[in-house]
Amino acid sequence: MLKRYLLSGLLSGIVVVACSPTPETEAAEQAAQAVAESVMIAQPEAAPALATKPVYAPSGVEMSLKQAGAHSYYVEGVAGIATDNAGFISNAGFVVTDAGVLVFDTLGTPSLGWQLRQLIRTVTEQPVVMVVVSHYHADHIYGLQVFKDEGAKIIAPRGSFDYLDSPAAAERLEERRFSLDPWVNDATRLVKPDELVDNSHAFDLGGVKFQVDYLGSAHSDGDLSLFVVNDRVLYSGDIIFEGRVAYLGDADTKHWLAALQAMETANLAALVPGHGPVAREPNRALAQTRSYLAYIREVMGAAVEEMLPFADAYNAADWSAFENLPAFEAANRRNAYQVYLSMEAEQFQAQ
Repeated sequence: MLKRYLLSGLLSGIVVVACSPTPETEAAEQAAQAVAESVMIAQPEAAPALATKPVYAPSGVEMSLKQAGAHSYYVEGVAGIATDNAGFISNAGFVVTDAGVLVFDTLGTPSLGWQLRQLIRTVTEQPVVMVVVSHYHADHIYGLQVFKDEGAKIIAPRGSFDYLDSPAAAERLEERRFSLDPWVNDATRLVKPDELVDNSHAFDLGGVKFQVDYLGSAHSDGDLSLFVVNDRVLYSGDIIFEGRVAYLGDADTKHWLAALQAMETANLAALVPGHGPVAREPNRALAQTRSYLAYIREVMGAAVEEMLPFADAYNAADWSAFENLPAFEAANRRNAYQVYLSMEAEQFQAQ
């Protein structure tokens, strides 16, 4: 940086005196040009995304950086529906290593993704070299373009293209261009992964060990979690919701329940869920999501078995254990109906 600054000043001086060229100034200009070419070869320009700030509409929301472990950080969205808080309703995290930064999920707008990128810069000047996407739902992926433009490699679970190649992906983006304008706009694009994960495995990045667990089609068409071994921190994605009603969408709740029951949490120091505050008691957070899924499947399963209409079954159910949780009013009835339909399909397949 200092060499560039001095060189810039030197070249500026040459431009001024070049108005009245002399043999001496021409020689100085040639020498300066040679130095410039040498510096540019030895110190190439930074990538455009790092040198020039892209034009993203400021979100206007507060985003506070929190630390979950020695290398592990996260930001926490508010509890609410997708368009609340300028779209900042989910969590994202990052891990600082000696080989660069790994980001986990990128929030629900490019503006929020850029805001996250600025927070990362307050911790380290290291580049972001990898993004691990827990799943392809809009509130976790619209910030991807910020990191892709920086040159980061995008890792995502198998099943991601089931969403990306579907009409639903384009329709959702178009809807968010309206409901989250100007933070999602015509310049917002869907970013495809560079690599798909279809099995659980460990890897090392810059002295930090990671474990990726592929969870299959559970909350979405494809889900994974990321365990930071050095810090004993788990980034769970939307497999676990903390302090609010889970969003079920088109989830395979049967598989989701099985995945939760198989998760090992005894050695965790912290669990960063897809939504809600970090869980310092991971088993409790896991149990809350699991109990919600189990209950909704029990109630809707019984209704399907007895051939009860959905509305009758829903109104007769006791939701008191969950009705005070954030997002209950917005999500619970839709969740229950989705499970009702999916359990009808399960019963049909079993026949």
